[in-house]
Amino acid sequence: MLRHAIAPVSAYTKAAHSVVRHRRLTSDAKILVLHVQGLPESAATAKPLGEHAVDLGMKPRAYQKAKESLTACGYLHEWRWQGDRGRWITEQLLANIPLGRGEAAGVRDGDRSPTVREPMVGGPTPPKPGDSPQEEDGEKKNTPHPPTEEPSRTPSRQMEDGDGDGSEGEGEGEVQAPESPAPEPTALESTAIESTAPADPRLAQAEHLLLSLRREHRDLLLGVREARGLAAMAAEWLRRGITPDDLRHALTSHLPRTGVHSAVGFLRHRLTEKLPRERTEPPLGEAPRPVPGALVDCAGPGEPHAFRPLGDETHCAPCRRETARKAAPGAQPPPRAERPTWRTRVADAFAARPDRTWPALDGPAPATS
Repeated sequence: MLRHAIAPVSAYTKAAHSVVRHRRLTSDAKILVLHVQGLPESAATAKPLGEHAVDLGMKPRAYQKAKESLTACGYLHEWRWQGDRGRWITEQLLANIPLGRGEAAGVRDGDRSPTVREPMVGGPTPPKPGDSPQEEDGEKKNTPHPPTEEPSRTPSRQMEDGDGDGSEGEGEGEVQAPESPAPEPTALESTAIESTAPADPRLAQAEHLLLSLRREHRDLLLGVREARGLAAMAAEWLRRGITPDDLRHALTSHLPRTGVHSAVGFLRHRLTEKLPRERTEPPLGEAPRPVPGALVDCAGPGEPHAFRPLGDETHCAPCRRETARKAAPGAQPPPRAERPTWRTRVADAFAARPDRTWPALDGPAPATS
């Protein structure tokens, strides 16, 4: 393939490679981003994104796909709220770099842009005057970068050089300082070093939860060793009765607007400072559950069956309810009279009027004077 390209000197838009070469962005989404970024500030913010898509000739379905693609990749953010008069208001932010939800909120509120670094403490210092190091004879010394290390002088090499004649040298030998002992690992680090794969179910659950926090916010990305180092602290939350969903909410809610610079340090701080106290009594509104006993045979009527008593009961709950129902006053309803059959009712009718017979019942009614 041949290519012929001339760099424009005017009427052009700078396009980042992260946008043009993005694999998840659709073609309409890329065109929409470049179109809005190339407009003046007054023209870009004068109308919503849907009207810009109409200016480009996009169909409604193509615009919806482009909008979904921009939202999923972090280039488009929307906020909806209800105004004083009950009308819903939608505010949109379209960026040429992917932004998290907190970063987008900071740009909307006028905070520092996420691409601008924090200023360093102090003012600029001028360079120190000087020249390259020189030898004693005045010639400059050119050392390689990095400089080569001098070979260590072993006892055998000292004998070859004439320094090992059996007597101590006059100030030529260097005395090595004793090495300071390595700092002892903390309890959290020792836990992470001893176990490469957590055997406690709570540790495994906590480690999996910490590794999945990157799905909530990209600044909370942890490595495997970092998550394993924090798993013991997160498992303590689970041991104190905190559910995994509540723990996830406590770690991911109300993130700093300027972003999280160190995920492991930020999560360690929250796990330490927000650690709930141990639950010594049941929550408000819940009675302590008694420990059930062993299975015993029920002394009630019916087929033999067993139940697990909570105290010194000898009858199961259904048998106790049936006994209480029978013992209650007025629990037994009065016996109902047996309803006569149709044969009995017909016989009673003929007995009451003996002048009537079956043919008389089938024939016409007798005339009355």
